[in-house]
Amino acid sequence: MKAIRTLFAACLILALLLGSFGCGGSKASGSEYAIQDPLLACDAPAPDNARVFYEIFVGSFSDSNGDGTGDLKGIINRMDYLNDGDPNSGKSLGIEGIWLTPIFVSRSYHKYDVADYYTIDPAFGTQEDLDTLIQLCHERDVKLILDLPINHTARNNDWFSKFTVAHRNNDTTDPYYDFYSYYTKGETVPAGRTFAALSGTDIFFECNFSNDMPELNFDNPLVREELLKIARYYLGRGVDGFRFDAAKYPYFGDHDPNVDFWKEYLGTLRSEYPSMYTVAEVWDGDGITDRYYPATNCFNFTTSQAEGLIADTAKAGNAGKFTKYVEQYLKSIEGTNPDAMYVPFIANHDTDRAAGYLTTANGHMQMAANLYILGPGSPFIYYGEEIGLRGSRGGANTDANRRLAMLWGDDDTVQDPVGTTYSASNQIQNGVSVQKTDKDSLYTYYKKLIMIRKANPAIARGEYRSVSVDGSKVGGFVSTYNGTTVLVLHNPGGSAQTVDISQFGDFSVLRAAIGVEDATLSGTMLTLGSQTSAVLG
Repeated sequence: MKAIRTLFAACLILALLLGSFGCGGSKASGSEYAIQDPLLACDAPAPDNARVFYEIFVGSFSDSNGDGTGDLKGIINRMDYLNDGDPNSGKSLGIEGIWLTPIFVSRSYHKYDVADYYTIDPAFGTQEDLDTLIQLCHERDVKLILDLPINHTARNNDWFSKFTVAHRNNDTTDPYYDFYSYYTKGETVPAGRTFAALSGTDIFFECNFSNDMPELNFDNPLVREELLKIARYYLGRGVDGFRFDAAKYPYFGDHDPNVDFWKEYLGTLRSEYPSMYTVAEVWDGDGITDRYYPATNCFNFTTSQAEGLIADTAKAGNAGKFTKYVEQYLKSIEGTNPDAMYVPFIANHDTDRAAGYLTTANGHMQMAANLYILGPGSPFIYYGEEIGLRGSRGGANTDANRRLAMLWGDDDTVQDPVGTTYSASNQIQNGVSVQKTDKDSLYTYYKKLIMIRKANPAIARGEYRSVSVDGSKVGGFVSTYNGTTVLVLHNPGGSAQTVDISQFGDFSVLRAAIGVEDATLSGTMLTLGSQTSAVLG
C-alpha cells in the first residue's frame, strides 16, 4: 500500500507519521508508538455530545486477579491504554467516554438479568472499585456510563421472590403483587408476547427475552419509583449516565406508552442531574427511533452492522449518499429534540464483529472507521475493534462468540466467556502489545483518527452540510464551528480521484489525510487516493 500522510499547508510534519496502515509492518523502537505531531494537538475538552465512547464488555476485557474473568480493577489497570490523561501525548487511544455493560449481581456471564441492582457482581469487584474507576475517569475527563437493564430482572431478584410469594398467598394487598407483568389463567393472552407459568399459582408472567427474565410492570408507580432510586444511587456516586437496554420493550413494542415512560423517567432524573448522559437501544429503523428522541438519544442501527450504510459505503460505496443520509438524519432528530445527538457505531456486543465483514488489507475497515469517527455526534467503538478483533455467532448461534476476550498479548489472564465456540484459528494473531509498537497497525490508525477528530473540533461539533462529487464516489461534508469551517471528503472507491474543492467553499489547507493511499492539494485541486479521507480548512 502507498504511504498515508498528514499534511499541513505544503509541508509534511515529522517522518514518524509516514507509512501505510495495514496490520503488519515495521516496528518503532520503545514500548509504544507515539504520534507526536504538534498540529494534531487537542486544545479543549469535547462537549458531551461529541465524545468518542468505548464499549467494554466487562467480563471479557481485562482480568486483574487471575480468575479468567474481566473486572473493574482490570479496567482501572488499562486506563492508560484508553486515556492517559494527556490528550496530546499521542500514546493512549484517546477515548473520551466509557460504556460498561451491566456490572450488577447476576447468575449469567452477560449480567443483563439483574438479581441486585445495588451490588456489584463479585466477579467484577466492589462498589469501592467502581468509585475508584469513576474518580480516575473524571480526573482524565472521561465520562463513565453504566448499562442499566430495567425492562426485566432476574428470576432470583428479591422483587420477583416477593411477587411470587404474594401470588401464592393470593395477597392482593402485598405491594409486590403487581410488580411484574402477568395474566391470569383464562384471560386472553396479549398478542406477540411470551409468558411462562408461575408454579403454585394460576398466573403466567411475561418473559419476552427468556423465562429467566421476568418483565416489570411499568403501570405500577412503585416499580417506577424503585427504578428512579437505582439511577439516583449511581448518579449520586458520580456515574455520568446510562445506556438503556431494550428501550422499546417496557410496553413490548407499544411505542407511545414507551416514549411516555422514558419522558417521565428521564425527565425526573434530568431535573436532578441536568448533565446526565443517556443513550438507548431502540433496535429498529429510523422511523421508530425518531419517536424516542424527544426522551433520549438512540443508537443508529441504520448505519451499523454488516448490512448497514457504513459498511456498505466503506466497501466501495458512494460516500456522498452516506453523508446525505447523515444530514437528513440530523435534521430529523433535531426536529424532534434540539439537543438530539447522532450516535453511530459499526458493531457492539449483540452483533458480529466488524473485522469479520470489513478487512484491513483492502482498506474497508479503515474507511468504515473514517466514516463514523470523522463525523458528527458521539461515536461508540466496541472494545477490540481498534485491533481488528474478530467474533461472530456462527453455526452455534451464540452471542458469546461476539464477546471474546480482549487480546492484550501480555500476561493478562482474561478468558473467553462461557459458551464460546469461536475457533482460535480464525482470530487475529497480533494483539495490543504488538500493535502498540507498530506505526502501521490498526490500533495506531484508530489512535491517529481520534487525534485528527480532536484537533479539528468543527468535524464533530459544527453545523453539518453534506457534499458530493458528480461522477465519482467521493463525498463528505462541510461543517462550521466557532467561526472555523472544515471540509471532510471520503473516497471509498477503488482508484484515486481529483476534485476541485472550490465548489465547496474557500479551502486552502490540507489539514489531515488518513487512509491507505495519499492525498495531495495543489491550488484548489485535491487528489484523494483510494480508501482515503481528507480534512481541509
